[in-house]
Amino acid sequence: MARKKDQEARRTELGDAVRRAVLTRGLEGVRLRDIAEQAGVTPAAVLYYGDVDALTYDTYKQAIERFSQERERVAERFPDARDRLRASIDHGVATGPDDELVRLLFEFWPRSLRDPKAAVLDSSLTERQIAVYSAIFTLGETQGHFTIGDPPRLLAGNIVAMEDGYQMEVLSGRRTRDE
Repeated sequence: MARKKDQEARRTELGDAVRRAVLTRGLEGVRLRDIAEQAGVTPAAVLYYGDVDALTYDTYKQAIERFSQERERVAERFPDARDRLRASIDHGVATGPDDELVRLLFEFWPRSLRDPKAAVLDSSLTERQIAVYSAIFTLGETQGHFTIGDPPRLLAGNIVAMEDGYQMEVLSGRRTRDE
């Protein structure tokens, strides 16, 4: 049984090493050697757990899950849709150029343009964000706080698209989060 725990711990360490390597070199620049160096192991030891693509996809999936869960938790804290909307918008943009989680998600985005597997992952991230906003708009209409003229899902998709645009501005350092 200890062997399985050791393998799970090593896989977690490798995930952290992949994350650090991607943030340091960029997704397209990451090499097996970079991951091994970050993990403090040999390249052969890294390959025991998967090739570079498999490890980076796992890292992307974990980042999507973490970002999505955080966003869902932020919204669920408030019973009033107006407060949910404020909190979701506040949580929706990077804290700054060094926001590792958002930066990691945006490192992977260009790959989704040519890689169907990455596109599915990126789509799952977008759909989860749209679901949060759509639920808020529906709740707000039910509570009598919002009058929705368009389908909630359409409005939600537009907010997510605007957030993505602002993310790039903040991550690049061209704007601050407050702007």
